Amino acid sequence: MSKGAWLTDAKSGQPRRQGWNDMKDLTHGSIVRHILAMSPPIMVGMVTIMICQLVDLYFVSELGDAAVAGVAAAGNAGFLVNALMQVLGVGTVALIAHAVGRKDRADANLIFNQSVALSVLFGLLTLAAGAALSRPYMRSIAADQATIGEGTTYLLWFMPALALQFATQVMGSALRATGIVRPVMMVQVLAVAINIALAPVLIVGWGTGHAFGVAGAGLASSIAVALGVLILFAYFRRVERYVAFDAAQWHPQPRHLKRILNVGLPAGGEFMMMFIFMGVVYFVLRDFGAAAQAGFGIGQRVLGLIQMPALSIALAAGPIAGQNFGAAKGARVKETFVKAVLITTLVSIGFMILAQFKPELLLAGFSNDQETMAIAFLFLRIISLNMVAQGLIFTCSSMFQGLGNTKPVLLSSATRVFTYSLPAIWLSTWPGFRMEYVWYLSIAATTLQAALSLWLLRREFRKRLAAPVTSEQAGSEPVAPSPRAPVATTAAE
Repeated sequence: MSKGAWLTDAKSGQPRRQGWNDMKDLTHGSIVRHILAMSPPIMVGMVTIMICQLVDLYFVSELGDAAVAGVAAAGNAGFLVNALMQVLGVGTVALIAHAVGRKDRADANLIFNQSVALSVLFGLLTLAAGAALSRPYMRSIAADQATIGEGTTYLLWFMPALALQFATQVMGSALRATGIVRPVMMVQVLAVAINIALAPVLIVGWGTGHAFGVAGAGLASSIAVALGVLILFAYFRRVERYVAFDAAQWHPQPRHLKRILNVGLPAGGEFMMMFIFMGVVYFVLRDFGAAAQAGFGIGQRVLGLIQMPALSIALAAGPIAGQNFGAAKGARVKETFVKAVLITTLVSIGFMILAQFKPELLLAGFSNDQETMAIAFLFLRIISLNMVAQGLIFTCSSMFQGLGNTKPVLLSSATRVFTYSLPAIWLSTWPGFRMEYVWYLSIAATTLQAALSLWLLRREFRKRLAAPVTSEQAGSEPVAPSPRAPVATTAAE
């Protein structure tokens, strides 16, 4: 849909100018312009979340190495919960984007509301699992009893935030599939601002004199996420959307739940592989003590922050590819991949150079312990060499999501885990084992995954873009129109 397009208002029937919160037709216009328009809001939202985590870590660092190591190790459980979030998010983005490309709004609304129902179920499962498994999990990876205690406390207070994020994931994914990214960004920024404001108050007792320690870090996040969910829910209820809440569509419909899970489960498996990957790292490092785990935790958070620009570009490419795949425009799908790879590579090279030559700019202020910071510096310098390959992996994963087949993503991730985990555990048994061996091994495993992802995507392009998209490929189902989701038609483009 071109700039300045007019839409027919669903309520009044009168023409109105297209705004930034209207569904975007990504099957026309410059792909680079679409990517550059969508990726900054996505990046801002993700970066603010990462900054929030770093702020938490900054104040937690005042509590000592055990607290830092406990919070960092407990944060790895987020990868497991993120696996479930990916199931919902990827399935929602892919199927709604395909429906938008086919101009099938009824199907888009049905998928959205079925995903909402799943988000409630997954949230409740997360709360139950957190209460039962937090301490056993920390015992399996932590270096000492102090770290186990701090990590368990943090997890128990942080679990409500993780449970509520399922709802945020579904609403944000539905909007991104329709080309809308700014509302989610603004809600995320507001929630993060609340978290940052609460962190020093609850963690170290600023202004109150009552410090809750690591429990305060988890509580601050839970309060902020809860407020963000309420604001985003109000936005959906008050502003007319291409997708809308419809309680009549919340009862589980196995056929459509299967559609979501077929696309989402392999992508969720990718995050499960990352959970295993990170768990192996903490397991291997535990013999080096809490300072090693704390240094890795700090370095990993900072690395995640500087990878956000490349990831945001890849996430923007997914719905663009999905809408064009649904519209049977294979050439634009391939062009989306090429343009996204070029942009992510340039961005990744820039941040890699920064991490190589000025790592102190990224790591300053996170800990006063010299041993901890020395490990963080070493980690960032070595692992940042992965950034170009990781950007390629991000882009390939997003393209598989856009095509509606995420099984290759799971295969490439599993390959990385096996080519890293078993050798890492084996190397840790060597006399004179050094932790940097783990980082160099990670570079080799990531490079292999990037090459495999590229080959699998090329094969997928040949299979799925050689012929017009069928309804089965696009995941379509005949759906009766929802009375609560009136269609906004284009009056002029």
